Amino acid sequence: MSTLIEVVTEIDAAVDVVFDLELDMDVHAASLAASGETATTSTGRRRVALGDEVTFRARHFGVVWRMTSRITAYEPPRRFVDEQVRGPFRALRHEHVFDDLGPGRTRMTDRMTVTAPFGPLGILVTRMLLAPHLRRLLKRRSAHVKRLAESRT
Repeated sequence: MSTLIEVVTEIDAAVDVVFDLELDMDVHAASLAASGETATTSTGRRRVALGDEVTFRARHFGVVWRMTSRITAYEPPRRFVDEQVRGPFRALRHEHVFDDLGPGRTRMTDRMTVTAPFGPLGILVTRMLLAPHLRRLLKRRSAHVKRLAESRT
């Protein structure tokens, strides 16, 4: 059983600016600095593209987590998808969608689908603990991207 988490953020910046910030792993890590998050790309570049892998490392709930995701869809500046290839979940798929709302305005939508390991217990833990935590992380990251994007206009 999968759990869907969706966060929508409206940003006063052009869609290409927001898209580029979302692909920048230094921006990603800075947005989640409170958890000590790092993001290391398979290419050594900070900006990811189709096929690239990123290994995230962070401390959540007092435990150090490591997850590697691959960019599996890439449609600049409208959409990209990253999916877990190694990590704590049975599956994790994160779709990033960018809608142009007119001159200098973007709607950024994060759709994260998480499938927990460990059967019914994993489902319960995901719904009660992990999904709310992941939603807070997505909101924190979105607010950071919004601040950066709007400061560039």
